[in-house]
Amino acid sequence: MSAAMSPIDDKVLAELREIAGRYPEARSGLLPMLHLVQSVQGRITPEGIEACAAVLDISAAEVSGVATFYTMYKRHAVGDYHVGVCTNTLCAVMGGDEILARLQEHLGIGNDEVAALRQGDSRTVSIEHIECNAACDYAPVVMVNWEFMDEQTPESAVQMVEALRAGHDVASTRGPKLCTWREAERVLAGFPDGRADDGPSVGARSLAGLQIARERGWTAPPAPSPAALEAGSNEGGQS
Repeated sequence: MSAAMSPIDDKVLAELREIAGRYPEARSGLLPMLHLVQSVQGRITPEGIEACAAVLDISAAEVSGVATFYTMYKRHAVGDYHVGVCTNTLCAVMGGDEILARLQEHLGIGNDEVAALRQGDSRTVSIEHIECNAACDYAPVVMVNWEFMDEQTPESAVQMVEALRAGHDVASTRGPKLCTWREAERVLAGFPDGRADDGPSVGARSLAGLQIARERGWTAPPAPSPAALEAGSNEGGQS
């Protein structure tokens, strides 16, 4: 079943301070601190906002402004497995719209909603309409808790969410086993789970341009020297 919301206790506060201490300016740690809040409470809560503000000695309004700016921070419930379906240009052309529509129909939910637990389910699933998953070479792409599921179809996407709801192990098409939303958020907070090297780091299609360049002897132009950059800057400043 989905994990219950845990409190921001002394252990969590210590980890928030640990994150803040990694940076010369403590408030630079706010983004991973918010990920830690999500790993503990499943979403960004008023309690989590107040805790971050207290650790960083800034206002809750400043923390809230960051939390509401980025779509990766959720102010509402998220499933154990958060499924993001890309419907930007290439993914849409390749079937992303159909995947999103099929999943919404199958699960009976809309954008940013969580499917109800059925008898026999052990995990929850939510859906998000994503503008771009930055993986056009493997379109149409779905992400589950930020792990890639490449070249999906409406049928494969439904099979995937059903396996996740039933509690079965499902591997990303790039290797690692899918972890839960909270587990992924803890990694994003800067607490590795030891699985960073699971699976390939990049797919062959992503390297096609590099391979062509090597075969044809193409290279990038050399970077200008610092002196040339300074000279150009001085020329640009003259009237």
